[in-house]
Amino acid sequence: MGMRTLATQERDEFADLLSGLSNEQWNAPSLCGDWRVRDVAAHVIGYLDRSRAAFAFALVKHRFHVDRLNAADVKRYSVCRQEEIVDAMRDRAAPRGVGSGFGNRIALVESMIHQQDIRRALNRPRAIPAERLAAALQFTTAAPLIRGGWYTRGVRLVATDVEWASGRGPEVRGLGEALLMTMARRRGVLAELTGPGVRILSGRSR
Repeated sequence: MGMRTLATQERDEFADLLSGLSNEQWNAPSLCGDWRVRDVAAHVIGYLDRSRAAFAFALVKHRFHVDRLNAADVKRYSVCRQEEIVDAMRDRAAPRGVGSGFGNRIALVESMIHQQDIRRALNRPRAIPAERLAAALQFTTAAPLIRGGWYTRGVRLVATDVEWASGRGPEVRGLGEALLMTMARRRGVLAELTGPGVRILSGRSR
């Protein structure tokens, strides 16, 4: 299955999740820093139609601080009604612009990590299709803004539910989704992993 299809499927499932949330859940905290669920959704929406040129212009405008750019997006889009954000996610699920970068892998990984930011916070687990998860894991090791491979340097990550492993050193074993969220530096996930390499990563997260 092509990467564009995998990324589109991930966004479609993200829209399904968002459409079923109550108002209380929509305003609940997420795993993504200080952002609420609605803020995470707003952040993702901000990138749906952003061209590479527009992204470059926005970076210059915010003095090359991605965090400032993202904060501006959240401020702009988090006031949108839940239905508007869900519709945008569905209508523009196929990656374009910045999201289509690296063979559509940016859209796949961003949507997967942020969907899990919400699902974990709301205790709404899911089974991520193996092909989609393995592709996200592989790209996250090298993704420019995440640098998952650099963060987990010196250990070997081994997924126990999909056919994927990466790195050298003491092993860190666990479900692929937990390894993904660990590379994305989400708090609390290390407790779900096992192996001698966990202690190494634990020291980096303090």
